[in-house]
Amino acid sequence: MGRVTERRKVIRIRDGVVSSRPDTLVAEEPLEIRLNGKPLAITMRTPGDDFALAAGFLVSEGVLGAQSDLRNIVYCAGATADGSNTYNVVDVQTAPEVVVPDITLERNVYTTSSCGLCGKASLDAVRTTARFPIADAPPVRVSPDLLASLPDRLRAAQRVFDRTGGLHAAALFSEEGELLDAREDVGRHNAVDKLVGRALQNGELPLSRAILLVSGRASFELAQKAVMAGMPVLAAVSAPSSLAVDLAAETGLTLVGFLRGSSMNVYAGEDRIALRAAAAQG
Repeated sequence: MGRVTERRKVIRIRDGVVSSRPDTLVAEEPLEIRLNGKPLAITMRTPGDDFALAAGFLVSEGVLGAQSDLRNIVYCAGATADGSNTYNVVDVQTAPEVVVPDITLERNVYTTSSCGLCGKASLDAVRTTARFPIADAPPVRVSPDLLASLPDRLRAAQRVFDRTGGLHAAALFSEEGELLDAREDVGRHNAVDKLVGRALQNGELPLSRAILLVSGRASFELAQKAVMAGMPVLAAVSAPSSLAVDLAAETGLTLVGFLRGSSMNVYAGEDRIALRAAAAQG
């Protein structure tokens, strides 16, 4: 299994003083995901929670939707020419009744923003493939004060970031603000996949009462992952993309950006935010 961090020698310059010292870096390695023995995708990730990452990725692609859809996940032995195991190739085995599209390395599954398509095609793909319509989810209501408290709670859970400064993070919170799970990775989309994959493995999908918080911007791909897992609220400390806002508006996702201190922008789904109470307090 690859390490989450690695040590490298650096030349440090501080106030004109030059010194040599070891530095802790976040590890980054490729992970090839195979589906029933067929190559599907390669992603650069921080080693760890690889099975959850693969499962969450397949939830986002519309292949998996329930714990019963997943038969097994294994590391592929003999992943190199000499037969050694790099722990960088996983094979996801689905249950016999799961219908899987013909998949190649070109990823002929339903398309995401990372496949080079955008606009209405991507929006239609998510809307028609999502198993857990957010509009049908139980009502969730959160206050601006609760949302404002979440970034500090996520930051406190970023243990590897404290040592490297080089990781994104994603976390699931309850509507009462309880931290349910948090994951770190060099890719924020991988961190979200790890959250969703663990939820699938534990039989917890859909995440219809959860708030997803990400440590950077809210891209279309992250909004897609929230929708595919049935999450009603996505909050980000930075900006959303225009296509993420379009997807949120079309699917009923509550999308919050620039969540910093007591300030935030609500781009879609404002009905889940207790705006009237906040206005009264102001």
